[in-house]
Amino acid sequence: MASFEVIGGKPLKGEIVPQGAKNEALQILCAVLLTEEPVTISNIPDIRDVNKLIELLRDMGVKVGKLASDTYRFQADAVNLDYLDTPEFIAQAGALRGSVMILGPMLARFGRCQLPKPGGDKIGRRPMDTHFLGLEKLGGKLTLEGLDFYRIKAENGLTGAYMMLDEASVTGTANILMAASLAKGTTTIYNAACEPYLQQLCKMLVRMGANINGIGSNLLTIEGVERLGGTDHRMLPDMIEIGSFIGLAAMTGSEITIKDCQIPELGIIPDTFRKLGIQLEFRGDDIHIPAQDHYEIATYLDGSILTVSDHTWPGFTPDLLSIVLVVATQAKGTVLIHQKMFESRLFFVDKLIDMGAQVILCDPHRATVIGLDQQKRLHGITMTSPDIRAGVALLIAALSAEGRSVIENVEQIDRGYQHIDRRLTALGAQIRRL
Repeated sequence: MASFEVIGGKPLKGEIVPQGAKNEALQILCAVLLTEEPVTISNIPDIRDVNKLIELLRDMGVKVGKLASDTYRFQADAVNLDYLDTPEFIAQAGALRGSVMILGPMLARFGRCQLPKPGGDKIGRRPMDTHFLGLEKLGGKLTLEGLDFYRIKAENGLTGAYMMLDEASVTGTANILMAASLAKGTTTIYNAACEPYLQQLCKMLVRMGANINGIGSNLLTIEGVERLGGTDHRMLPDMIEIGSFIGLAAMTGSEITIKDCQIPELGIIPDTFRKLGIQLEFRGDDIHIPAQDHYEIATYLDGSILTVSDHTWPGFTPDLLSIVLVVATQAKGTVLIHQKMFESRLFFVDKLIDMGAQVILCDPHRATVIGLDQQKRLHGITMTSPDIRAGVALLIAALSAEGRSVIENVEQIDRGYQHIDRRLTALGAQIRRL
């Protein structure tokens, strides 16, 4: 198990380019299964979860050609359905949360799919009911084997249907959307997710020949088509990386410019960091964060304590709440962090408390942070990364802290952040992979 040794307390400086969006990549890559024609995808992040999904597609029979460091061409004209019955497939798919999104494309194009319960971060309950309920409404027949293996078939094809999702699940919406693109008739998805990742998938499918209306809203209408063709697609920069770098700059008192951010796609992320007192300058499509030795958390108009909570898009993404919490530990003021969507995602605050932060974990969903206003620095400790986002939050804390920190289990961080140690070292960070 690899570790990072971090020597903190040093300001950083320079420019950094965000990787392609991980959460978009997992959807877009699965969509190549919808057509037998070539699909070329660029700005693919070189991270563990994405590479594992590409490997899974290749082993399923998809032709994969690497055209550049971040660009691949895929052609799913000889998918091997028998591979789904092998122990190798079960092991691969079971280790990767993103594998769930092969269900919709495989069911729509080949009439069947099966999947072990997918893995991923241990951040709380992540039920798959939305996926299966939606696919069943389109005509899929689900069979459960125990509690951890799913088979779904559509021997007579899929037929469009009206559905109101029980939750605005991004991956659930993606799965249903991909299946509906090849279903007969009209599908209406109400309470659909509308994150930029999902909008990107919609736009890609439209270029492939799909008929989708309502893109960017929570009401999608899909007129099924008989077949989809190939296309070229470029992924957005990762909004979670962008938010992480904003937090890193503030926490370490650094001057950093984040390049090519696609700022209109960031929603309320910049304004949320501004509420923590962080100065941001938009320079074209770049975000410049000047060095600050002090930042103050805003209050509500009546003077009451600010709450930062997650919500489905266009609300604040849950993937950045860990970063906000860490950044608040060195701000002036107090903030309540309310993690509504996952009940285990705040279970890294004990490490921050050990580093000297003033954080009260109220319950599994809420934490109150009393900022130290840079008057008392965090100190380095040895800790373990519990999940991707908490891992990077702890890395930011370690880079701001006095002394030496060791972060274990950094394979978690590698699943979501591309060569993060090398990229931050280029800004002046002292990080060594052990």
